[in-house]
Amino acid sequence: MSELIPITTPLREFKGHESYVRAVSVFPDQRRMVTASTDNTLRLWDKLIKFHSGYITSLDFSPDGKVLASGSWDQTTTLWNTKTWQQQVDPILCGSDVNCVRYSPSGELLAIATWHNIQIYNSGTRERVASFKGHSPYNFSLTWTPDGTCLLTGGDSIDPTIREWDTSTWQQVGDPWQGHSKYINAITFNPAGTLVASASTDGHVRLWQFSDRRTVATFKHSSGATCVTFSVDGKRILSGGQDSMISEWAVPDDINSKIPAITTASIAYVDGDSSATEPLTQDINSDTNNHTSYAHHPKILAVTSARTPCIDGKLSIAEELLTQDISNDPNNHTVYSHRSFVMARKQDWDHALQDAIRSINIKPSLTGYMSKGIALCGRGHIPDARAAFDVASMYTDQNSQTTHFLLLIKAIVIFSADQEDEADLLLKELTTGCPNADTSACHIVQAYLRAQLGIKAFDGTHYDEAAEHFTAVVNCSALSSKSDIHDIYEDLVVLFGWNLKSLWFTAHKKRCDALLRAGRFQDAVKSYRFLVEMSDDKKTDCLDWPNALREECSALFLTNGNAALAAGNYDRAIDLYSAVIELGYTSDVVFANRTEAKLGKMLWEDALLDAQKVVELNPSSHVGYQLTHAALRGAQRYDEAIDAYSIMLSKLDNAPEAQIRDLREQYVRPSQAEHAIQKAVWNELEYAPLRLLNTSTGLLCDRTAQISTFKTSTEYKELLSSITKHSDLQTEHITDVVAMYFRCVLLSHRWEETEALLHDIQDKVVYELNTHGGIAKLQSFCNVARDAGYRWAWMDTCCIDKKSNTELQESVNSMFVWYRHSALTIVYLSDVLPSSDPGALARSVWNERGWTFQEFVAPKVVLFYQKDWSLYLGDRSPNHKESPAIMKELEDATGIDAQALVTFRPGMSGPREKLQWASKRVTTVQEDVAYSLFGIFGITLPVIYGEKKQNALGRLLQEIVARSGDISVLDWIGQPSEFNSCLPAHITSYTTPPRALPSLSDDNIHTQVSSLRQTVSTALALKIYEQLEQLRAPRFANCRLHLPCISFRVTQVRRRRGLAQETPVTYEIKAQGLDDLLITTNETIMQFSRARPIWQTFLLVRPWDRDLLGVPDFTDDTESMGDWTESGSLIDDSEMDDSDKFASSSPGSRALRLMVRLDQPFDAFLLAQQRVGEYKRIASDQNIVAQVKDITSVDNIDIGTVEIL
Repeated sequence: MSELIPITTPLREFKGHESYVRAVSVFPDQRRMVTASTDNTLRLWDKLIKFHSGYITSLDFSPDGKVLASGSWDQTTTLWNTKTWQQQVDPILCGSDVNCVRYSPSGELLAIATWHNIQIYNSGTRERVASFKGHSPYNFSLTWTPDGTCLLTGGDSIDPTIREWDTSTWQQVGDPWQGHSKYINAITFNPAGTLVASASTDGHVRLWQFSDRRTVATFKHSSGATCVTFSVDGKRILSGGQDSMISEWAVPDDINSKIPAITTASIAYVDGDSSATEPLTQDINSDTNNHTSYAHHPKILAVTSARTPCIDGKLSIAEELLTQDISNDPNNHTVYSHRSFVMARKQDWDHALQDAIRSINIKPSLTGYMSKGIALCGRGHIPDARAAFDVASMYTDQNSQTTHFLLLIKAIVIFSADQEDEADLLLKELTTGCPNADTSACHIVQAYLRAQLGIKAFDGTHYDEAAEHFTAVVNCSALSSKSDIHDIYEDLVVLFGWNLKSLWFTAHKKRCDALLRAGRFQDAVKSYRFLVEMSDDKKTDCLDWPNALREECSALFLTNGNAALAAGNYDRAIDLYSAVIELGYTSDVVFANRTEAKLGKMLWEDALLDAQKVVELNPSSHVGYQLTHAALRGAQRYDEAIDAYSIMLSKLDNAPEAQIRDLREQYVRPSQAEHAIQKAVWNELEYAPLRLLNTSTGLLCDRTAQISTFKTSTEYKELLSSITKHSDLQTEHITDVVAMYFRCVLLSHRWEETEALLHDIQDKVVYELNTHGGIAKLQSFCNVARDAGYRWAWMDTCCIDKKSNTELQESVNSMFVWYRHSALTIVYLSDVLPSSDPGALARSVWNERGWTFQEFVAPKVVLFYQKDWSLYLGDRSPNHKESPAIMKELEDATGIDAQALVTFRPGMSGPREKLQWASKRVTTVQEDVAYSLFGIFGITLPVIYGEKKQNALGRLLQEIVARSGDISVLDWIGQPSEFNSCLPAHITSYTTPPRALPSLSDDNIHTQVSSLRQTVSTALALKIYEQLEQLRAPRFANCRLHLPCISFRVTQVRRRRGLAQETPVTYEIKAQGLDDLLITTNETIMQFSRARPIWQTFLLVRPWDRDLLGVPDFTDDTESMGDWTESGSLIDDSEMDDSDKFASSSPGSRALRLMVRLDQPFDAFLLAQQRVGEYKRIASDQNIVAQVKDITSVDNIDIGTVEIL
């Protein structure tokens, strides 16, 4: 044992952590180092990463380098993806502070040292498979032996030892290793598995020889040492400590020597002098678990000058040297056996056998019979060879290691003689059945023989079988790309010329080739990539691959990569293109194709790197910039994407090839895209309020500010960067993005005593205002809208400049449209408490207000909120208009059918019913009774506050009559308006539903038509029909109603007897051609009769309704259609039936059917003449129902238009 070597000066120091360095680990790629500290950070030199909430105490990479495990005093172990540096799964909860984490060599297990125990997990399933106490009281560190058969653990200051545990039983093996005096913070093996380094708080890193567990060197830190690791070549030690830096140390050369010097005992033993074997035997037997015993066993040709030429493959030189030795000493049996080995290497079996026999004849020995067995196998004499090996076993002096080595040689020789099964059986028995056996040697021999089987299968074109054999070699636990087995098992090189140095790499290349030829391209790619990652010198290794094979691989990978890309199999395409690139073919086309595959997988940053490589390789092409644009868009780096797109266009414009320049025609300029977006924005904002609250910033924005905010948004940049071709300009995507961005939430509420007004919030942040009164309501509304994901909100109290007549006009006339196009309308019920029972909504004052009628029926999506801004009844459905319970409550409260509330369409259809719905609602400002209904009827009128209610209502009603021709608006009871006597003074006059007069069925009409044919001439009926058909629709002009009607002159008015001062007064009325009737009114009517006539004329008129003609109504309620049309046909079956009936009936029949309808009771107006040709309607307290006396006697009916003041 060499003398202990103290080292105090490191080679290099790395500074950057702010506290103790607790862990250090080198990446499998050998190029980077990662460290962890009690400053709670990882440092990927030189990149700082914040991970755990507590001190990070330990790091370890999985064998494949894809996962980094980190342990922390936050009692967790976390697994990180080393590509993305994202957490892979939830942390492992360890129940105690974690001091150390280590993967097993195979990566199958993960060992974790906590304060109180050692925990073993399956790294794949994260299931705990074992747990044991370890050290007492605390565990600080652990590491696995390279073959995974043992686990070493380090203890604390009370137990500052290293303990060894059998991983098959988790029981302690042997005595603890002693030497440290304080906590052992870290333990690690060198790559060869021959040395162990441990770091301790005592300020030392100790270097142990694993074979005898003795310290061979110490490295002195300036303070406590907390972590340690070897460099990949084993020649350096990196350690960190409480000095907050990493120290790099050199392992002394004499310690780093992997093969101990040849001892006198070994020489004597090989030469047959067994008297000197005792020290060797003691050395070997002193460690029953020695896995490196062949580093110490006797060397074949160790004492001759021929050993080195044999190792170097210079067999002729070796033969000459040995022949010279024989000439010098003809009786040296050892030299003859050695020359026999050389002749066997040269496959000169006869001379090999001759030399073996001469050696035995001089002196029987192990090497003599071994060489004889090899020579006999070479000549095909298998039974004789077995006998020779059996005799050789007599000369092992019962040394188990030597016997094991002899049997290995026998297995190899028998295999070479095509006795593969026998050799395989012998190796299996050696591996499992021999005590103190070097299992690594067995695995290496098995691997080498499997490689020979793989070559044999490959040569026979059995590529799947060959791949299986080579895979077994690659997976051999005793091999690695950096293994030193060539030196350890040098005798195998001497005897058989094996190239153990390149065994792993050669097997890997052969496996790649076999998989490739078997058509297993995906597996070939993975195999090749792993080969490159694990090789010591990637560039040299790739160049060593035959050019022809590389070219063949590249061509096949490229072809199949293109096919995979076309089929959308992006993972396969990426793997195949990557293999092409790794083989050294770095054309821009390959990188472009791999970029497209990565784009397909949405690996944006990876795709960007490839796209940039395309630009680098072919800077004049537009392709690289096109791919860069796509990758940047995916990575949401839109400004850069737009710049890349602009460069792409310039490359197309300046391309020397006309064919490439022609491609430019399919792309649009960014200015064209901006114009298309701007158009969509204006179309969207056409139906939005002029001013909107930005719920993100709390600022009130006008149109300019809204558009400016959009143009600086991610949504705008994403949209702009996505519009590259002319077809993109026509897509709905632009409209959808713009509509989504400008989605707006509107508030419906009852104005209260104090509300937030425009001047209160203009140029201020809403969220920063004092929360009182209306400001609190506004803030809550904005918060609810923002939390629901809406950027824009509108509230009528503060989002309209009421000082601007123009803005006020537009707002009032557009309000229904704004609510209709809102993404959501929030109804705030300030008088509904959170504890309210169902029915509170129906009782809310909100249901009584004039403006809230349109604010509810207009929007498609509505949510009701209570006083505390919680949802009404806790109903979390996305749309309360779809809630049966809430809609039933509103139906009961308003008297409006729930379906009508949900499917409401503005316009002129059913005006009388709409007026009835609004008749009980009140407004603070009297004109708003009319203004709040503008949107209900889809009309636009001047807003003239101060004009008084009757004028405002009169203008609304006259517009309804003028545009719809619907006389049902004239059906009311109450006080007449000053605007026009045919219109009511108050909207409450419409509270009473219109009188429903009995109607005739088709059968009744048919029967009466048949009867009329006998009493009424068809000519008379046609005359009346034609006169009525020529009447124009009712219209207003200068507050005068021009009413088409059938007039009946009143011949007598007589007051009914009663109290003299009684009001209202009932009058008996007689009129030409009508039955007598009674009229009750508050107005005074002058009495007269035929006997006592007066100058004033009175008429009972029947307002003309064109529906009586039986003509189908083809008019389209254009005001109500437009944007409100629901999907589906505009014409139903019943309308088509009426059209068919009308087209098939004769004019005479239609005229007679009209006469039948005119014979039915009707609602009449009583008109009093004011001036010649001008009349005024006398309002009654109930409907005036009149009826023609005898339709058969009508021969001169008065049909025309009456002007009513």
